[in-house]
Amino acid sequence: MTASREAPAAPPRDLPWGGHAKGSRGYRRLLAALACAGVATFAQLYSTQALLPRLSSDLGVDAAQAALTVSFATLGLAGSVLPWSFVADRVGRVPAMTAGVMAATLLGLIAPFAPGIGLLVALRCLEGVALGAVPALAVAYLTEEISTAHTALAAGTYVAGTTVGGLLGRLVAGPISDVWGWRAAIFAVAALGAVAAGAFIALAPRQRGFVPANRRAQSAASQAAASQPAASQSAVARLAASQASASQPAVAGRLAALFNRRLGALYFQAFALMGGFVAIYNFLGFRLELPPFALPTAFTSLLFLAYLSGTFSSGYAARLSGRFGRRAVIIASIALMAAGVLLTIPDWLPSILAGLLLLTAGFFGAHGLGSGWIGTLATAGRAQAAALYNLAYYAGSSLVGWLGGLVFQSFGWSWLAVGTGAVALGTAAVAAVAHPAALASQRRGLVTAPEGAARDR
Repeated sequence: MTASREAPAAPPRDLPWGGHAKGSRGYRRLLAALACAGVATFAQLYSTQALLPRLSSDLGVDAAQAALTVSFATLGLAGSVLPWSFVADRVGRVPAMTAGVMAATLLGLIAPFAPGIGLLVALRCLEGVALGAVPALAVAYLTEEISTAHTALAAGTYVAGTTVGGLLGRLVAGPISDVWGWRAAIFAVAALGAVAAGAFIALAPRQRGFVPANRRAQSAASQAAASQPAASQSAVARLAASQASASQPAVAGRLAALFNRRLGALYFQAFALMGGFVAIYNFLGFRLELPPFALPTAFTSLLFLAYLSGTFSSGYAARLSGRFGRRAVIIASIALMAAGVLLTIPDWLPSILAGLLLLTAGFFGAHGLGSGWIGTLATAGRAQAAALYNLAYYAGSSLVGWLGGLVFQSFGWSWLAVGTGAVALGTAAVAAVAHPAALASQRRGLVTAPEGAARDR
């Protein structure tokens, strides 16, 4: 008796990569890797913010010149996010991020040995340029490697890692500078960044969803050729040859995201909210050191612990988006931010501290969802769209944060708080107008996706 044997069916080839599922080993490793990248980036980016008085005293410069060590690092990052996105389209997201964090760590270890403010500011600017690889590419990386239904939660987890990094950079540097000086403090934060960068390199899963830019162009040309009748094959072949020879897709196509209403609203959200957020944190310490509070600097430096509310809210907002959609949760988060700003107006410390917690929670909730939504809405030029979001984000930090100082010095805290709250509410209105699709689909009863990333597509 002979048993009939059937050859097992061959697995289908060339299936599109669907992304790591939530809870899988690849999913956990990717989130852990991006959290480490966030720590490595933002701990170093803001490490000198807690050291400005010591920098001013030791280097013999005024406070404004000392503050350039923060401003130029941020400006370097803002200016590099678009170039990093183009580099990553050629070499891949993980290699580009790895190169960036390694270069930043090396510059961070060198910076403490700068003899004067000029060289220190230059090194900090170059460090910001290198650090730009992570915020420019992280969201594009997780969007390509994680299933679409879970990108909102993944982006929220990454943003939580950035809040921890920003907090660590300030809290580690401050106490060390009191004992060994600002140079040792910057070196210690750079060493922390090196450890986090090593963890990112070790944990980041192999890229499976990334397709180089030139290969995408060739694939598009091949598909176009296959769909044409024989009479037009020669024309399509010439078109395919011209596309394959191009090193990059057309610049106009890459920047088409700028003309997308929904993406434009997210860019505006990043610019306005980050600017207001930085303005409040920049000058609240000055207010609390003045009457009627007259608090010591050691206490005001602890205000950065409010960042922990952002660590929680960025992930929680992502989970809420699974029930209510990104649009609704972003608007609610911005409203929470505005309410927190207004709570800082009374000369009552508990109200100010509560307002700071609400402001931070609302800001990071909106930022986490906005940054994750960029990757979903950008069907082409995804890395460039994420880079433009980050460009707007850090441009707002530099420009609006500076303008907030002018308002504070000229008109006082109340005007700064009211202005920031008004900008936040205006941003919520823009989001409500620009993202109507989610609400419309909810009314029609068409929402069935388990996560906000899918339902707000």
